[in-house]
Amino acid sequence: MAFMVKHMIGGQLKDLTGGLTDEKSDGEKGEASAKGMTQEELELYQQQLEEEKRERDASFAQRKAERATVRSHFREKYRLPKNELDDTQIQAATQDVELPTELAKMIAEDNKDEQHKQSVLGQLSSLQHVDMDHLKDKAQATLEELKNSAEKCTLM
Repeated sequence: MAFMVKHMIGGQLKDLTGGLTDEKSDGEKGEASAKGMTQEELELYQQQLEEEKRERDASFAQRKAERATVRSHFREKYRLPKNELDDTQIQAATQDVELPTELAKMIAEDNKDEQHKQSVLGQLSSLQHVDMDHLKDKAQATLEELKNSAEKCTLM
């Protein structure tokens, strides 16, 4: 009879409190068994998850450092102020960080073009209405005239 009263009243009290009473259960064992694993399997699984997270974080840091390298390169190229965040990201990378090969090829081509444009002929060819062949012919004609006049000179 006491069992029946306890069962009826206890169940109603449990529903009333919302199950807030402290029941003793094995938390870790319950977690492992809830996932269908033994305690050792659960620990191994958690270690694998932590290792995968570390690898993802390392690869993410590496990608951030590569992007920072590209940004710092363009800051140097266009003489913009340096960014401390980029420097710290590059230093935080565990591996060496270099420019991607495709970008390095593009930069080398741009450097060649810029060197040509910086020369006198490159500057003249960038002008729209300049005939380079005419200028070359005129320069050679002037040199020939100087040579001829130098031959005629009696002092030389």
